[in-house]
Amino acid sequence: MIEPRPVYLIRALVLATALLGTSIAQAPPDADIAVLRPELVAMACPERPVVTTAGFAPTLPLTPEQEATRDQRAAYRDLLTVYLARVPSEPDAELLMPVEGVRVSQVANTYLAPRDGGRSHQGQDIFAPRHTPVRSATSGIVYEISDRFTGGRGVMIIGAGGVRYFYTHLEAYADDVREGMWVTTDTVIGYVGNDGNAGTTPTHLHFGAYGFDPASCRHRAFDPLPLLIDR
Repeated sequence: MIEPRPVYLIRALVLATALLGTSIAQAPPDADIAVLRPELVAMACPERPVVTTAGFAPTLPLTPEQEATRDQRAAYRDLLTVYLARVPSEPDAELLMPVEGVRVSQVANTYLAPRDGGRSHQGQDIFAPRHTPVRSATSGIVYEISDRFTGGRGVMIIGAGGVRYFYTHLEAYADDVREGMWVTTDTVIGYVGNDGNAGTTPTHLHFGAYGFDPASCRHRAFDPLPLLIDR
């Protein structure tokens, strides 16, 4: 049975589209994806303050760019639980290598390695030639396709257990990938590149995994390498 789309979700999408102009607004999941956990649809995630790159909430009035960022994040946040309700409750115990032709043994563990600005590396870098196909490591729903990330072009997929999988530094997206669609481990979502802050490094995929914490309504990074297996 196809559920009617909640009015507040439509309002969030219209608002985001109006504010962002030609930017990609968040899309609801395809209507034919079954709702597995209807109790999650009514769960509301709290609004979070806009923060600067220094990690502090701005005290001056928001710039138009900050307002657009705030409203875009709100549109995604408003639809998060609608996505979570459509994936199985138990996270995947194995993840397939997302980069075509690469074996797990070739991945050097860089999880939590130091990065510029006091950051730590919240994922694994998988090196491969430019344009190498990137496939989803799991079945799930495409949650976001955007170049707003530090890593440039990126795709986020919500998988079983609400885990969010992040693929970035892409040279290009696959032609038919779109927000709201169901993907499998055979689905090509993009191609290896060095977009964003990887412009001076060899081409690679940054692959991150973030478990969902329902108490805080946040996703928290974990190391995906121990779960990766060869295709």
